[in-house]
Amino acid sequence: MARIKVNIEKAKPLWKDRKRNFLGLPWSFTEYSMTEDRLFITSGILNKKYDEVRLYRVRDNSLTRNLWQRITRTGTIHLTTSDMSLGNFDLRNISDSEKVNELLSNLVDDARKKNRVIAREDMNVSEHICEDTDEIEEMPGEDAER
Repeated sequence: MARIKVNIEKAKPLWKDRKRNFLGLPWSFTEYSMTEDRLFITSGILNKKYDEVRLYRVRDNSLTRNLWQRITRTGTIHLTTSDMSLGNFDLRNISDSEKVNELLSNLVDDARKKNRVIAREDMNVSEHICEDTDEIEEMPGEDAER
């Protein structure tokens, strides 16, 4: 049997933090880290769960900070992704959340450009162009008068 040597180098994280408790202290068993192209979430103490999301799959991110989070200088980043295993999820109670949100936005843009991923908006349009005549026609159920 031939042995195969695999050289797996872990990319150095650009950002790393733990989920914070209600006092803003990092006493949690959930760790977040981010490289140039991936976001990692590790949770659990006895049974560890490892999740990763490629940054080009992130479609939107938003930051929320309630009063207590502003006092403890933390925040929650909500991510909308096209990842099948995680779906939409939150990075809860992280410190320097404004800087992390900005870093995440920039890395997502860079990853999308690098992987040539185009974001398409799903717009519910009430009119469409006929393929044959290039005329605009009404969609069914629309009023004829406007």
